[in-house]
Amino acid sequence: MHTEVLNISKNECSICQVETCLTFNPFVEHLKERIATEKTLKSEFYRYVLGRFEHDICIDLDMRPSDAEKYREMLELIYSILTPPIANEKEFYWALSTPVPDKIFFSTEAFYDFHSSHHSNLYALNVPKNDMFSDRQKRFIYNLILERMYGFSTAMKNELLFSYEDPETGLSRYFNIVTDPRFVEIELNGELPELSFDTIEPYLHSHASLELIEQVLPLNIFKFKGFSIISLTDITLTHALENIRTELVNHSSNEDEQYAHVISSLKTLAESPGIEFGLMPFLTINNEPVFDNDECSKSILLKAAKEFNLAEETFDAVVDDYNQNPRPIFFNSITDDKIGKFPFLQVLKQAGIKSYGIFPVYYNKKNVGIMEVYSYKEIVFYEKLLSKLQATIPLIAQLLQNSIDQFEARIAGVIKHKFTSLQPSVQWKFNEVAWNYLKEKRRKKKNPEIETVSFSHVYPLFGAIDIRNSTVERNSALQEDLKSLLTILIDTLRHLNEHIHLSLTGKLVSKCEEWLERISGYITTNDELMLDTFLHNDVNPFLEHFRNNYPAEREIIDKYFDAMNEETGASFEHRRGLETSMQLINTSINQYLEQAQTEVQESFPCYFEKFRTDGVEYDIYIGQSIAPQRVFDTLYLKNIRLWQLRSMAEIARMTNDLSEQLSRPLQTTHLIFIHSNPIDISFRNDERRFDVEGAYNIRYEVIKKRIDKVLIAGTFERLTQPGKIAMVYFNPTEAAEYDEYVRYLQAQGYLLDDLEYLELEELQGVSGLKALRVGVNYQLPLLNN
Repeated sequence: MHTEVLNISKNECSICQVETCLTFNPFVEHLKERIATEKTLKSEFYRYVLGRFEHDICIDLDMRPSDAEKYREMLELIYSILTPPIANEKEFYWALSTPVPDKIFFSTEAFYDFHSSHHSNLYALNVPKNDMFSDRQKRFIYNLILERMYGFSTAMKNELLFSYEDPETGLSRYFNIVTDPRFVEIELNGELPELSFDTIEPYLHSHASLELIEQVLPLNIFKFKGFSIISLTDITLTHALENIRTELVNHSSNEDEQYAHVISSLKTLAESPGIEFGLMPFLTINNEPVFDNDECSKSILLKAAKEFNLAEETFDAVVDDYNQNPRPIFFNSITDDKIGKFPFLQVLKQAGIKSYGIFPVYYNKKNVGIMEVYSYKEIVFYEKLLSKLQATIPLIAQLLQNSIDQFEARIAGVIKHKFTSLQPSVQWKFNEVAWNYLKEKRRKKKNPEIETVSFSHVYPLFGAIDIRNSTVERNSALQEDLKSLLTILIDTLRHLNEHIHLSLTGKLVSKCEEWLERISGYITTNDELMLDTFLHNDVNPFLEHFRNNYPAEREIIDKYFDAMNEETGASFEHRRGLETSMQLINTSINQYLEQAQTEVQESFPCYFEKFRTDGVEYDIYIGQSIAPQRVFDTLYLKNIRLWQLRSMAEIARMTNDLSEQLSRPLQTTHLIFIHSNPIDISFRNDERRFDVEGAYNIRYEVIKKRIDKVLIAGTFERLTQPGKIAMVYFNPTEAAEYDEYVRYLQAQGYLLDDLEYLELEELQGVSGLKALRVGVNYQLPLLNN
């Protein structure tokens, strides 16, 4: 035991906030109470200690911390009573200090050594920044006065959490320091001020209200007598576990930071600077594992596999084998013999890893990933380390499962955004229907049916941007590619016939020439299939034989097979060019509509749905039932109709400007169907889209699908023409409305002064269709209104 005085104030200016007196009296009074109530043999020991204090005149004695050595025997008796009998002072952190903790005057060897070695490196974690030692003293004083004199308990306890970095290991350690004031008495000099709970409530719950309590409760009327007990507990392991728990609920950190913090806590738990950790969740796409993801970046095995080019098939096989039989695996050393049995160890050895271990991690009985333990030097994985890590496994499991859930949510978000997103304008309705369904389930109804999501009395707008003569263009591209392939094939066969004399070769040349002549006209699907059968059944096996058995002819034959490669071959060049050109047009149209519809949604919420054809078609529905919280008026319908016509003009000019970027010349046509009567629509779960309801409404859908190829009455001319916008309608009032829109856009420079009023041919079951058609002004640059 040590009686040297230790200053715990870190040499801060610690003017005593209250008058104090270091005395044994409160402890002596405590002994008398225990003797009166104790029924065991302890009472005899208490009487002995009390007798020693009375005999040595240690009652009513005012001490100074520097006098502690004079009373060593009394202090050791106090230690014997207040600490467990089996406590070892070399391991037990315990000390006595002045009534207001300022100076230690008696301490165990463990406490003295700790203070001497680490006192200057301790950092308080659970106090505000810039918190002074003198402020902590004040809070200690006021907390004790409020509790003893007023019966008010504060939420702030007399304990502090400290950390320091161990200079030997470089790892952080954590200690909890508790001050026990049970042997401190408060003496009042004068009248006790009256205090209400409302007055001091802010102080009881906040560190920031120290000035408030100082104003209402002066300290010069109090005197603290006795001594305080200070105990220190190493909570490094507990704190490391708590840090991991905190990370699981800490949504302010990104996943990369979260993994780094958890691994740091695992290293603290291991209590060895040579032990490192890795974490890898098992992420899957379509039940197949994926590893090219940032969430796996904390795995040393994956990092080494990428750095030293471990074959992906080998890595996948390792993971698949481990998933089939997950179990802890330890390699205290990585030798050539072990690499022979476990080839993946080779990349770890190349990365400098000397020892490696894997823990399978389970969440709800499912293997969700692994925890790696490794070192750059050979170590033995002791049972003590394993037992420490065992407590972290449930927390690690939750962390890995969180990563899996977040990964799947991101995938679902992409799918929802790119493919089957529910637009904000109608999301509310789906939420409402889903909630009704959950309520029905909660009422324990068996297999409740989910109601249909529908909207009544909405106005439809239909638009179509089509690539003109796309079928003809595809046939032309196919024809040119097949001619190219047959020409290469004929040259190849003739070359072989000059060096290898077979009558069959001449027969194949003749057959190819017949096909070359046959495909000069229009190619049917049957023609394409028959030619494909001829090539794969007759030609390809024939050429494969000579490629494998006549090395001198391999080069010329390879040119033919190279030409058949869909991605790079000459026999797909024109079809690739056509698809690239069509994709460029459709992508540009889609991007334009995605950006432009924002303007529409801002005026009044509507449902906007696009469909991919050879071009792009879209439906727009607008009406009161889509946005019941807002008042709908037909002016919003007129606004969106004007927007639709203007957007068609902009799209026409945009696709025209793309012509120089297209590998094949393509043109687009532009069609609008005007329908003034509202219709009803409902969501079809099987097709994940809205469809019309009712016989009359279905008629609208039928007309919409038939007018793309309608002819002008009495002619063979298609209504839709490149460079023009066609507007199909039934009623003269619709024509009058759009006539105004056309004239406005002509004045704005979007359209040409060539508006036509046209009668259309009768379609099956549909008569009385008319159309407006107007040219698009390509001369001006694209406008942004």
